[in-house]
Amino acid sequence: MRQREYRVEPCSGLAIEVKANERVTVVDLEGGQVVDFFAESLDNPNEFLSTGVTIDCNESLNLVAGNTVYTNLYRPMFTLLHDDVGCHDLLHPCCRPEMYDFFYHNGAGHPNCLDNINACLGVRRPIIHPLNLFMNTRVHPDGSLRVEAPLSRPGDRAVLRAEMDVRLGIAACSVSESACNSGRCTSIQILVEA
Repeated sequence: MRQREYRVEPCSGLAIEVKANERVTVVDLEGGQVVDFFAESLDNPNEFLSTGVTIDCNESLNLVAGNTVYTNLYRPMFTLLHDDVGCHDLLHPCCRPEMYDFFYHNGAGHPNCLDNINACLGVRRPIIHPLNLFMNTRVHPDGSLRVEAPLSRPGDRAVLRAEMDVRLGIAACSVSESACNSGRCTSIQILVEA
């Protein structure tokens, strides 16, 4: 078995090409770190991971082992094979300067997942809705949301199988101002196995 290993430093992003049937393991090295996981089709960058379509097709706001992650064209992109945590977010877009300004009044120059993923993919998407691995968003009966500290512990992982050739854009989330990343930003590890 051939394995490639990558490390994404805090508040940064990385692009990785993955072929169909390869397995992508995302490891939260220190625990409590959100991973913005996005991808575009290697053949057509206008086909990309869609959390909205994923919610629609799975008929759920939750993503559990065995579920499929879909593209904006309603085609399977990944299958979640293994999940140590069982808590991920499909609702929130990538953090960006405007978000930091809105909530924390510090957007100028703040590292953010939108810029990090755009930079590593060499594109300029105005908004990205990634699969936010390990992000702990609570949806209350009245429809209100609350982001709480991730439940992931050091070494916890999620394993996804690519269902098509893709280019990943992955970011170690940059929010240290709230419970989103347990109040601090840390590194993540990515393993790709053929």
